[in-house]
Amino acid sequence: MKKLKASKSAAKRFKVTGTGKILRRHSHARHILTKKSRKRLRKLGSPALISKADKGRVKRMLNI
Repeated sequence: MKKLKASKSAAKRFKVTGTGKILRRHSHARHILTKKSRKRLRKLGSPALISKADKGRVKRMLNI
């Protein structure tokens, strides 16, 4: 049987922490930044946890 491979696109987008939580990046932080407040841009720069609804789907993509 072939080795199970993780989705490369998902592997680049998500990071698994030591405790097993899955981190993601925020959207809307690439361009048209002048009209966004400094506070909003700071918050967009920090990683966030994925929602419970998406957890199973992401785990399946990463073969966790």
